[in-house]
Amino acid sequence: MEAPKSHRTLREELHSILFSTTSKAGHRFDMFITWMIVISVAVVVLDTVASLESNYKNFLHMLEWFFTILFSIEYLLRLYASPDRKKYAFSFFGLVDIMSFLPTYLSLFALGKQSLLVIRVLRLFRLFRIFKLGHFVSEGAIVANALKASKEKIIVFLSFICIASVFMGSLMFFVEHQINPRIQNIPDGVYWAIVTITTVGYGDVLPITHLGKTLASIVMIMGYAVIAVPTGIITAEITNRVLSPRGKDTIVCIHCGNMDHLRHARYCHHCGETLHE
Repeated sequence: MEAPKSHRTLREELHSILFSTTSKAGHRFDMFITWMIVISVAVVVLDTVASLESNYKNFLHMLEWFFTILFSIEYLLRLYASPDRKKYAFSFFGLVDIMSFLPTYLSLFALGKQSLLVIRVLRLFRLFRIFKLGHFVSEGAIVANALKASKEKIIVFLSFICIASVFMGSLMFFVEHQINPRIQNIPDGVYWAIVTITTVGYGDVLPITHLGKTLASIVMIMGYAVIAVPTGIITAEITNRVLSPRGKDTIVCIHCGNMDHLRHARYCHHCGETLHE
């Protein structure tokens, strides 16, 4: 049970705001930091556009230092308010927090400013904090559990896609290699097969012969399975897990023995007889 607000120390107040989302102040702080992260990453992205960088160099530089100082203060406050400072400092979020402002300080001593831009984009990982807000936790758990439960099916499907890509790529090489300068070896054919079967279709490698075009048509049709099959697998798992909390009870039908019934069901969905709890 939380201590009365009037008896809280400064450290406890900061912990409630910085690490907790149950209070209004904590929720508002998280939303504020979220917007700061999004805007700061936008500044990093715009800084790579030559025309904008030359025209607004000083303004972008000022914004970058504003966000750096802001995130530095936030990190120090989190470190101060954390019950276990060492654990926070070396945790995933702690390391991401420090990497959100450290590159700017390093740019003062290291050459090659552009090489540190990628590290600054790691600020986006801080958005994962928002998943601690309310209903996002349970919703995220449903998706994560569905992916975990579908792991074996997805691995089997991806294995089939890999085998099909190598097989179709080898066939395309056999059909096209003598007259198509774009397909001179099996890896070229496999590359074409992967690009085609995933429905990406760059268009940089094209079949020339009629037989090659026929083979390409078959691979294009197979490409629809790349979208349909894993989508169906994951959707089915998510559906089961969404319905499951609403509840399935082990109510055995004494007439047919079926046990899979929704909570509060009055009749067996298999034989239609009345259920007795």
